[in-house]
Amino acid sequence: MQTVILAAGRGTRMRPLTDRRPKPMLPVGDRPLVAHTVDAAIDAGASALTIVVGFQADDVRAYFDDDERRNVPVEFAVQADQRGTADAVRAAAPHLDADEPFVVLNGDALYDVPSLRTLYGKQAAVGSFSVTNPSSYGVLKIDGDDAVTGVVEKPENPPSNRINAGAYVFPAAAQSWLDVEASERGELELTDVLARACDEYDVRAVTFDRWLDVGRPWELLEANEWKLSELEPRIEGDVSDDAELNGPVVVEAGATVRAGVVVDGPVLIRRGATVGPNAYVRGHTVVGENAKVGHAVEVKNSVLMEGATVGHLSYVGDSLLGRDVNFGAGTKVANLRHDGEPVRQMLRGELVSTGRRKYGVVLGDGVKTGINSSLNAGVRLPTDGTVKPGESVLYDQVDDGPDADD
Repeated sequence: MQTVILAAGRGTRMRPLTDRRPKPMLPVGDRPLVAHTVDAAIDAGASALTIVVGFQADDVRAYFDDDERRNVPVEFAVQADQRGTADAVRAAAPHLDADEPFVVLNGDALYDVPSLRTLYGKQAAVGSFSVTNPSSYGVLKIDGDDAVTGVVEKPENPPSNRINAGAYVFPAAAQSWLDVEASERGELELTDVLARACDEYDVRAVTFDRWLDVGRPWELLEANEWKLSELEPRIEGDVSDDAELNGPVVVEAGATVRAGVVVDGPVLIRRGATVGPNAYVRGHTVVGENAKVGHAVEVKNSVLMEGATVGHLSYVGDSLLGRDVNFGAGTKVANLRHDGEPVRQMLRGELVSTGRRKYGVVLGDGVKTGINSSLNAGVRLPTDGTVKPGESVLYDQVDDGPDADD
């Protein structure tokens, strides 16, 4: 089945992590987010892939050009202006066989492969996922035998608890339906194409057993938790005889784990990374390429992106550290509210609950902290931001405003 992967968006809700790279290229385990979507599509039956790119398109192209693991042809289509999902598929249409049905997947979502295989086996279908708060999503209208009759965006009275999971099988004819009217928010929506398919074809709802829309920083943590839970232990790097590795731990070739280190998996230590001496790494943690975790440092359930350094005497919990972040000695991250309520984070000018009891900080690329500084739970620091020695950062410092586009 020919497949379109939508990966053109910037992802402003992920700021500051997306200041310098598109959301689909954020790391999840050992590869970018969009690569998990691509791999799932291939496992499910994709015969040819068209990836729609836009913001920082060269980053996406370069990754797939350099990655030789896939034996399915990959082409790229450019959506110069992000005008909606129907517009993105329209950009991909010249790469499609006009006489064949096609699949469309969001490049910033994770799908469980067995459910995706079921979707690929249909002639017209939409992926669904059951949630407890459907009013926050596009909700599918479904009759008793899983036939989809339409979709309603964020309804006050949802017709079901099954939401649109952003995975579609469209009939070949849908390639001529992509010139839809702009929605109230000024975008060309693929849900309008779905509505027409429901009118003219037998569209089936395929329920995903597991699905995650990765739109906000805490969902990037959740995505890493999902994929790291699938780790198989593998030691290819240099591990000291005086280090202790427990559970599923991967130490890639070129990584170093020094004496006195304890690692409780699932943990992924990527090539060029160094850990220790005398460090403790645990939970669902990624120590990225060329990142450093030094003496007397504890890292728990966090992602340290390429080149991030937590040199010594520091604590990092439930956090996302951008590329080339540098922690001064004694920097501490808070990740728990005293009242036990979920940690909140600023998002488009409003404090939003992350739904997580433990949640630390989100730091843009190049952030530097001074010695003995403290970062409060839920704080974001901007790209290339700095923290003074001994400073306590209690409030968010990223200004993305209420009107930022995604």
